[in-house]
Amino acid sequence: MALNKVEICGVNTSRLPVLTNEEKEELFKKIRSGDDTARETFIKGNLRLVLSVIKRFHNSNENVDDLFQIGCIGLIKAIDNFNTELNVKFSTYAVPMIIGEIRRFLRDNNSIRVSRSLRDTAYKAIYARENLIKKNQKEPSIMEVADEIGIAKEEIVYALDAIQNPMSLYEPVYTDGGDTLYVMDQIKDKKNREENWVEHLSLNEAMKKLNKRESEIISLRFFEGKTQMEVADHIGISQAQVSRLEKNALRIMKNYLMA
Repeated sequence: MALNKVEICGVNTSRLPVLTNEEKEELFKKIRSGDDTARETFIKGNLRLVLSVIKRFHNSNENVDDLFQIGCIGLIKAIDNFNTELNVKFSTYAVPMIIGEIRRFLRDNNSIRVSRSLRDTAYKAIYARENLIKKNQKEPSIMEVADEIGIAKEEIVYALDAIQNPMSLYEPVYTDGGDTLYVMDQIKDKKNREENWVEHLSLNEAMKKLNKRESEIISLRFFEGKTQMEVADHIGISQAQVSRLEKNALRIMKNYLMA
């Protein structure tokens, strides 16, 4: 894989802009208000992040243009889902998402050889879907996606199915200060019981061993079925903090109940 190319996917990598922290903060404010120009500027200002990530895959036989394109999709997903209130740097959030997107692509591509045209169709459809969700605040139909990119819906369905790959619940979403957050931490499940022992032992007594914040987190997570992100928003701390407090609370409860 040639990583010394100056131009990748039509982008002159030697002239990529670099954004200051102040510029990033200002652009995010505009992005959240629906400013598409600010969004494009932010994407271009973070393409160096994608370049730094794809260097980790230098042993891959994949075309560098393909990896860059996939990395850009991961970058866009990170921009669209980043919560500025999490008190983490954007790069801390974005890098694992970009890596995850590339790894999924490599798994897909290695298990079943999908044609370049099919992959292009699939990723165009994914990008169009995300734009339509952002624009209309609802999930678009296949027909709406087809109209958006000018490709027959049958071709889109076939292309998406060709690159489909199950995601593990332990797929890392991002890392904050050494605490990795996984897909399973962001899933809402009103029947979530953590382990069978919580169902038939005295939870009330175990809950008394927790401090006020830990008790609130356990109640919101396992009795009200909220995701860690929803809990974080509710009590005003980061999702990483919720994850740490939740794990500690469960450890305390389990030790008490198993004593």
